[in-house]
Amino acid sequence: MSDHAPANDKEKDRRSQFSHAWIEMAALLIVVGLLVHQRALFALAACLLVVIPVSWWWNRMSLRRVEYERYFDKQCTFPGETVEMTARVTNRKLLPLSWLEISDQIPTALPLAHGMLLPTHAPQVGKLPLVLSLRWYERANRRYELNCTARGIYKLGPAALKSGDIFTLFETQANHKRRDRLVVYPRIWPMEELGLPSKEPFGERKAHRRLIKDPLCTIGIRDHHPQDSLRHIHWKATAHRGKLQVRVFEPTTTLTLVILLNVATFAHSWQGVLPELFEHTISTAGSIATWAVGQKYKVGLIANGSLPLSDQPIRVLPGRSPGQLAAVLESLAAVTSFATASIHELLRRESPRLPWGATLVVVTAIVTDELSTIMLQLRDAGRRVALVSLASEAPPPLDGIAAYHLPASTRAFQGQSYSAMAALRAAGLGPRREEAGD
Repeated sequence: MSDHAPANDKEKDRRSQFSHAWIEMAALLIVVGLLVHQRALFALAACLLVVIPVSWWWNRMSLRRVEYERYFDKQCTFPGETVEMTARVTNRKLLPLSWLEISDQIPTALPLAHGMLLPTHAPQVGKLPLVLSLRWYERANRRYELNCTARGIYKLGPAALKSGDIFTLFETQANHKRRDRLVVYPRIWPMEELGLPSKEPFGERKAHRRLIKDPLCTIGIRDHHPQDSLRHIHWKATAHRGKLQVRVFEPTTTLTLVILLNVATFAHSWQGVLPELFEHTISTAGSIATWAVGQKYKVGLIANGSLPLSDQPIRVLPGRSPGQLAAVLESLAAVTSFATASIHELLRRESPRLPWGATLVVVTAIVTDELSTIMLQLRDAGRRVALVSLASEAPPPLDGIAAYHLPASTRAFQGQSYSAMAALRAAGLGPRREEAGD
């Protein structure tokens, strides 16, 4: 649901078809009526002198307590899906609106499923027109389906409202400057469609694992030790045995995977960017993150790309919170092709800050000698690193490093039928097919 504000808070630019000629006409009618003794002219002049102030007052009140809101059936989605937007207009006053025009700004990357957006002076922004009338205390809803064609974080709005009096002598305009936010994640694919093994693609899971105690899995009890936390005391067993007993928890492993994304598609930034290869690289990173979350990894993301209007690299610290995958995919939805640093510099700078047992997966469209050198140095230092290359040529062999090559001929990049839900189901995150059918 969007925020809303009364339209009169934003009123501006009152336009009018009224001029002083209307007053002069009324005066002329009165004079002519006196000369020719015609009451009809007096009545016409009286109507003008009544209609003008009534229209002026109606115009001033027309956009008072008028609210415009946007509702979406979902705030986050994937390319190729549709989002239902409900435009709600409410007149919260006794005075009806004889006419109301609304022009809402919608990104052209979110075209209407039925209909077209009108062009505007702003690039990549279209106009959604809405014309209606409202009685006193009436609410009207208009529903639209938006096609999500490309990843991104989109802002919808502001909206311009225009209304006036019933005689259309005066017009008032108001702007609702509040915007709504719609997130379109990058495309994600199952690991098999990327040509990556779905089972332990980046090395054996048992290596570099750290044992922790899972408080949800109790396997027994034992006598209390001074260093034990009071929260782990088993009070029923304590009462039964007559001395303090604590729970014994089953040990479990914490697996951490950090994706290091290189947004550059050429060795030098001045060479530009290959848009299709850039999008494939981002989608590959999102697909690996989705798979890792399904495998119960603590997932993080570091990219040398930046968010719009920023010059800082993207960092999403590793975590297993319910919103971790959404945070990673949202960062990938917003990342730009502006590289704040080279990928080998980013890897060298960020690796000391990451958990020692973490698997570092570099996703890049180019593999330079400097990157290979840094990865070999990290391997020699005992870090687990992996490489996923989307370059046209296969990367050089790196001893002790899991390396994969995803050329342009990879099945996922062929633009065939796409379903984000299939990737989520393959990762164990979405509903099973039979459940979805029910």
